[in-house]
Amino acid sequence: MKAQFSRLQTLSRTQPINDWGTRETQLDNLEIMLSDNQASFAKAISEDFGYRSESETQFAELFPSFTGISHAKKHGKKWMKAQRVSISPLYMPAHNEVQPQPLGVVGIMVPWNYPLFLAIGPMIDALTAGNRIMIKMSEAAPQFAQTFADTIARYFSPDMICVVLGEVEIAAAFSELPFDHLLYTGSTAVGKKVMAAAAPNLTPVTLELGGKSPVIVLDDANLESVVNRVMMGKTLNAGQTCIAPDYVLIQRHYHEQFIQLAKEWMAKHYPNIENNPDYSRIINAEQFKRVKGYLDALSTDQIHALTTAESHIETRLMPPVIVSEPAPDSEVMQEEIFAPILPLVHYEVLDDAIHFVNSRPRPLALYVFGDNHSGLEKIRHNTVSGGLCINEVIMHVAQHDLPFGGVGDSGTGAYHGKAGFERLSHMKPVFVQAKLNGMNLLLPPYGGLFKKAMALFLK
Repeated sequence: MKAQFSRLQTLSRTQPINDWGTRETQLDNLEIMLSDNQASFAKAISEDFGYRSESETQFAELFPSFTGISHAKKHGKKWMKAQRVSISPLYMPAHNEVQPQPLGVVGIMVPWNYPLFLAIGPMIDALTAGNRIMIKMSEAAPQFAQTFADTIARYFSPDMICVVLGEVEIAAAFSELPFDHLLYTGSTAVGKKVMAAAAPNLTPVTLELGGKSPVIVLDDANLESVVNRVMMGKTLNAGQTCIAPDYVLIQRHYHEQFIQLAKEWMAKHYPNIENNPDYSRIINAEQFKRVKGYLDALSTDQIHALTTAESHIETRLMPPVIVSEPAPDSEVMQEEIFAPILPLVHYEVLDDAIHFVNSRPRPLALYVFGDNHSGLEKIRHNTVSGGLCINEVIMHVAQHDLPFGGVGDSGTGAYHGKAGFERLSHMKPVFVQAKLNGMNLLLPPYGGLFKKAMALFLK
């Protein structure tokens, strides 16, 4: 691994990728690779999960990957050009520019929950910015990791992209390499370790972490619409999504109606859930036991099954359930759930809901439902989250013109589209002096003209 990195680092210094033609070719190769291997990628992911819906892989991984590549190819040539920026009249006729340059070698650490898109998304930004790439795949998704590594080797030179496989100790060593930028997606706890490992090399990091993304339901919201969108976000990939709705803040008198509507929604969208080809499984037994422990710590009258199916550790089937009014200090309200468990938490007035969100670590996403303009604006301006969706969930991650990232415990830095290009470029400031200029007037010995100038600007 160190030898691979050394090779890429040397090439990044001696052969920087400054032309659009080479970058576009790499994006073309990425697009062709995805197109040629859709079925094998979906199959490998499903094997790692015990079963993962191929349709979900198409919707949540392949679709945003293809549209991300198209967006980068459409705009990348413009993004990489030097851009004139304003200059104070005091320095004219000089002018200012910002020149994007490749950083060099970008490290990408990929999680298991969306192992294709969360590899391809950062790769798009890194390639568009002219970087070489090293990727550490998740050891929790070994079938896909091996398939992805073998596939990358067929479409890309190891002098451009190389894939690293291995267990936790390899991941730790990977994070200690002196990358020009390191992008990690995963848990907050591991993100802290990655940041600490990168610190001795002063490696800049982008951390895309998790957290508990709340839903606030205003009292004028269409509850049927709320349930439709929230349950979609909670059941996608069996809740194993970093921006899945984690809990719902809603007035108490809506709880029973919410639960009933959720049961009806499940019956409509996931009938016969045990054998339903659209419903995915929990990734492994360890994750299954973790989540089951959250439920075991609650009283049975708090847990509302949304189907007649039962969970099974052998198949790792976990049907969705709603938890009513868990204690704020319970595990299900302290830890990121990452499973199809949805707590309902009541609030009396909107200020209470805002206070509840603000009293906890800042979330990766915040979802708000309702039509009351003043209520929506109050939440928009009085909460801080990585992203905000109004009357929707999750869809902001697929917007290539929006930066995607966290804040505080939910992450640092953002990428996707132009934001990702700039994140993985050095945006070099350039000051261009004109042949005829007045700078010599500011040289010593400082005479009367200099003193008059200083008197004018110093207050």
